[in-house]
Amino acid sequence: MMSLRFFLLLLFQLSVSGILAINNEDPTDKTMEDFSGYPIHAPIDYSFAAPNTLLSFLSVDSTALENQIDELSTFSDTPAPSVTRILYTEKDVLARRYIKNLMGLSGLSVREDAVGNIFGRWDGYEPDLAPVATGSHIDAIPYSGKYDGVVGVLGAIEAINVLKRSGFKPKRSLEVVLFTSEEPTRFGISCLGSRLLAGSKALAEALKTTVDAQNISFLEAARSAGYAKEQDDISRVFLKEGSYSAFLELHIEQGPILEAEGVSIGIVTAIAAPASLKVDFEGNGGHAGAVLMPNRNDAGLAAAELALDVEKHVLGSGSIDTVGTVGILELHPGAINSIPSKSHVEIDTRDIDEKRRNDVIEKIHQSATTIASKRGVRLSEFKIVNQDPPALSDKSVIEAMEATLKELNLTHKLMISRAYHDSLFMARVSPMGMLFIPCYKGYSHKPEEYASSHNIGNGVKVLALTLAKLSLNQ
Repeated sequence: MMSLRFFLLLLFQLSVSGILAINNEDPTDKTMEDFSGYPIHAPIDYSFAAPNTLLSFLSVDSTALENQIDELSTFSDTPAPSVTRILYTEKDVLARRYIKNLMGLSGLSVREDAVGNIFGRWDGYEPDLAPVATGSHIDAIPYSGKYDGVVGVLGAIEAINVLKRSGFKPKRSLEVVLFTSEEPTRFGISCLGSRLLAGSKALAEALKTTVDAQNISFLEAARSAGYAKEQDDISRVFLKEGSYSAFLELHIEQGPILEAEGVSIGIVTAIAAPASLKVDFEGNGGHAGAVLMPNRNDAGLAAAELALDVEKHVLGSGSIDTVGTVGILELHPGAINSIPSKSHVEIDTRDIDEKRRNDVIEKIHQSATTIASKRGVRLSEFKIVNQDPPALSDKSVIEAMEATLKELNLTHKLMISRAYHDSLFMARVSPMGMLFIPCYKGYSHKPEEYASSHNIGNGVKVLALTLAKLSLNQ
């Protein structure tokens, strides 16, 4: 076991040895550089890097970690290889208990807040300093895979174990966070737990009246899982800015780039700006055979036309970075021989450019209004559920990751995340960073989702060593 004095002595010796400047000529899209504000080809200061001596002590128990991923996947409402784990259901509660047990076995002090965000802390030798945090989520959309989010939670616990086995002692406390409901499956709200930690007063108020598809209220569901007790004020979960000195999330890429290019690690420089919309049309129902086509006010066709217009407006933005998805389209009464009298559409649109995304939203709204008038139906709701700004990774966290990758001799790529992550909201609380590992063919949100033990192990090593660096910062 390496003593703290030995570790710090080596750290000091390395810190005065000079600055290593490198200039990678690997071409990167200028849009990414402009958006992130991070100079991709700028020299990097490695003077604060952890000593190479520590590297020989970093040992990831890949077998145990793989077994934990498999075990966690059994807490599912659908059969393997799929995973379905919805907020506050029995399987979700059991999975949470499993994570808390692992935290306890790793010697972390465990606590939970009113909505079920779970925190496992390893106290540093200066515990009054703001901690360094890491974590992700374990909820899973219907029929998804077993790695999304999970790698960032189980991998974070293993990163703590790696550091403990190495003999490292943190200066700042290290905290693993399991975020409640990153997926919007049950209540239509993405990153519910991290939004609240970031201080969303609007969300805290909205949750008092929010219900799911079965008309179960958020508070009722939370209480059934042991949270949001009568005396709890949801706003008590808010974190003050600076509650953490840094936050770092490990995640599968959910895209094909790293695997296709043979790159070990992706360093996220920015997270794109997402938005979610809910649209309702109301028309006149009737018998599918008796009502002639010229006399119909079909809410279903209004929804179908809007879905095609979403595609049109996204493609018309002029940028490949604009995306839009109609992920939910529901018709009432839902019978083959009945003209739909009501339709409900939910739309996801994202872009690295916030203004361009907002322009698309406005065009979708105009289309919805025009379609309703043309088809003689009523646009009963057009609701922007969320319209979030992008988040930039912090330069100091990026540099800590790059120094780690240099020491581990792993290749990396600077990239933008176009998917939602809890890091998007943790950036409002503290300096934020994310690292991606490759996943098979970029598959995610389906049973074929897969990340190899080798790639997960690399991610855990990078996470562990970067957490060590950030813990020792002043």
